Amino acid sequence: MNTFSIIFLAALALATAVRLWLALRHVRHVRAHRAHVPPEFTGEISLAAHQKAADYTCVKTRFAQMEIVAGTIIVLALTFGGGLQWLHDLASGWLADGIFRGLLLLALTGLLVTLADLPLDLYRTFVIEQRFGFNKMTVGLFFADLCKNLMVGALLVLPLAAGILWLIRELGQYWWLWAWAVTVAYGVFAQFLAPTVIAPLFNKFSPLEDAELRERIERMVTRCGFKVRELMVMDGSRRSAHGNAYFTGFGASKRIVFFDTLLAQLRPPEVEAVLAHELGHFKLHHVVKRLAWSAVLSCGFFWLLSHFMSEDWFFNGLGVTSASSAMALVLFMFALPPFTFLLQPLGAMYSRKHEFEADQYAARNASAQDLASALVKLYRDNAATLTPDPAHSAFYDSHPPALARIARLKST
Repeated sequence: MNTFSIIFLAALALATAVRLWLALRHVRHVRAHRAHVPPEFTGEISLAAHQKAADYTCVKTRFAQMEIVAGTIIVLALTFGGGLQWLHDLASGWLADGIFRGLLLLALTGLLVTLADLPLDLYRTFVIEQRFGFNKMTVGLFFADLCKNLMVGALLVLPLAAGILWLIRELGQYWWLWAWAVTVAYGVFAQFLAPTVIAPLFNKFSPLEDAELRERIERMVTRCGFKVRELMVMDGSRRSAHGNAYFTGFGASKRIVFFDTLLAQLRPPEVEAVLAHELGHFKLHHVVKRLAWSAVLSCGFFWLLSHFMSEDWFFNGLGVTSASSAMALVLFMFALPPFTFLLQPLGAMYSRKHEFEADQYAARNASAQDLASALVKLYRDNAATLTPDPAHSAFYDSHPPALARIARLKST
């Protein structure tokens, strides 16, 4: 064990402790406010619905604590427990040194982590979601989705990884700059594939048939100067009772997608207001801004990796004796999160700022009252707590708390 080992273990311990502490705070705060609906919502949310949301939140958060501990154990088992070294030795017994051996190491690592997470995923879906009436999946559909996810992940990630390993081998000192550029370009390319190639593997998409709603949406979209290729409905109810709507794709592949569960929950004016909010993200360039920040951060990560992968202390400090480019990629994916966790509130704050801005855009182009009404229904029907712990919310929540969000809309 070297100095880097101690630093990493300290960062991992700190991140784990903070996450467990935040979860504990969240449960206590939600339970403390379980008995009464916040005054701002007394006419819209029943006590029974409020208590269901509190119970659902507490169960999910306690389960998240188990996931945090399990995730930490997995990281320790793969690093200091020798798991990654064992996978390297296994891959070395099958393939000669080179890019294909590196890809095999990456694939084996991803498969092992997926299998380790499988019991937790099954419990979340068939116990927690089932208990609160949200799960619509069968066991067969669950495992079909799992196989599809593994297949899509392999088809998307392994070619990119092969390109990065080739760049490391061929380009010398500045490989990281080229690898970053390829990764960013590949990510944009995947955004074009997602709506028309990847998403249909998991869900059925059909044109929006409600003529009144379609006409209302088309008028609003035209009024906002936005061009969209398709208005689609997704069979979200096949898997879950939760509702949502989103934009996806770029250029000619742009489409608006509604969960069928969302259309069943909301009135047409409320659907229009929710869509105006999503449209606001595009019109205010939030998507581009987030992609730009992601690109900047990934550039820094590649630069760091280029320095770490040439140092024996990086490999030895994480329990690996066999250094390789592929192993460096794997180790970096495990080593980075504990060091970046405390920066998470900054990303959450930036996202909440965008949500407020999109709400204001919706209020200008649709109806603030209808958006507030729609959000209240979504909070209620999705069993989202109205009383999150402030510290937990600041760390994790990409959307503003219900009280702040609804209050700002009602004051518009």
